[in-house]
Amino acid sequence: MTMEFVDVLVIGAGPSGCVSSSYLHNNGIKVKVVEKTKFPRLVVGESLIPRVMDHFAEAGLFEALDAMNFEKKLGARFIRGEEICLFDFSNKFSEGWDWTWQVPRADFDNTLAQEVIRKGIDLEFESEVTAVEFNGSDSITTLKDKDGNTKQIHAKFIIDSSGYGRVLPRLLDLDTPSKLDPHSSIFTHVKDVNRPEGQEGTLISFDILETEVWLWVIPFSNGNTSLGVVGPTAFINSLSENKDNAEALKNAIQLSDYYIKRFGGVEFLFEPVKLENYSRAVKKMYGEGFALTGNSSEFLDPVFSSGVAFATESGMLSAKLIHRQLNGEKVDWEVEFTEYMKSGIGVFTTYVKEWYTGNLQTLFFHRPENPDVKRKICAVLAGYVWDQENPFVKKHDNVIKNMAHLLNLEKSK
Repeated sequence: MTMEFVDVLVIGAGPSGCVSSSYLHNNGIKVKVVEKTKFPRLVVGESLIPRVMDHFAEAGLFEALDAMNFEKKLGARFIRGEEICLFDFSNKFSEGWDWTWQVPRADFDNTLAQEVIRKGIDLEFESEVTAVEFNGSDSITTLKDKDGNTKQIHAKFIIDSSGYGRVLPRLLDLDTPSKLDPHSSIFTHVKDVNRPEGQEGTLISFDILETEVWLWVIPFSNGNTSLGVVGPTAFINSLSENKDNAEALKNAIQLSDYYIKRFGGVEFLFEPVKLENYSRAVKKMYGEGFALTGNSSEFLDPVFSSGVAFATESGMLSAKLIHRQLNGEKVDWEVEFTEYMKSGIGVFTTYVKEWYTGNLQTLFFHRPENPDVKRKICAVLAGYVWDQENPFVKKHDNVIKNMAHLLNLEKSK
């Protein structure tokens, strides 16, 4: 059997895998990327947040992405009946990028992968990991290609960026139940034939149909728009007696007073995809010779578009730690990787939970607005969830529920 030797094997060619492999390659590390699918391929996660721009820039991938002229995302809008809450990323508490993109992920991920290949990184599509054996931090990974041929990769370290493929969590029994309640989503793309001119036509929006149910609208620069409905799994299943995803999504659109005219009769560009009980967690985020990044470790919820940001954050961080370790430095993976990532994940977990309790919605739609509070929340929504100067980061465990409680008391007087 053929054996290849590399410093680092990256499993998965999504944003996390491309960021980590590009950083390692830029720093002289021999890296190989293996990807089970063929690009371009359909994937969810089309709304980014500004924090990801730091990672693309540092990895040397920004210019290739910017040349694609993806739709710029300057903020986000939340709609509840006739109430509107608009966040502007240029008006936030923390320093950082003021914009990002909303993207068809098939095109976006393929652009990243092709740029990685252009840089000279060995990226192998349609190769599936079937087994991994560790000897200390060294590993031998068995691959099977689309023709059934097998070979092995000897690596000093593995980064698992396989997303929902969850290669190492499956092979090493690392999965554990998520702490979030079970939610599901159904989504598709449409040709946005009724798109209004100006900001209204390009603005990403979240239309709240019920406290725990919402519709996403993500316009792309190619004239298409992503539509999706999210809610408790039981509710999503109730949208169609026949479990027909297209019927379910059409019924969800009918519930939106704001968007029914724009999307009520529009044809779907592909059969809607259902993601059921999508939240994920793991027992540990690293081990001797490997690290889990992106959705391979934790995935929370799409409501604040944190998925790609955590993917690139963990991908970049793991690459930096591996680079140091391969250069002989001692790395405390528990502190520098797990504790760091868990602190940011913890902040977003609180925001997701408080969104579904309705407490965060109370803050969003309270009038008159509190500009200071809004700026601090905006920084969190932009992905700057490690900024301990921000009290809505540092005190995330109680600040939202306490403030919502006070506002509700005030309203009841």
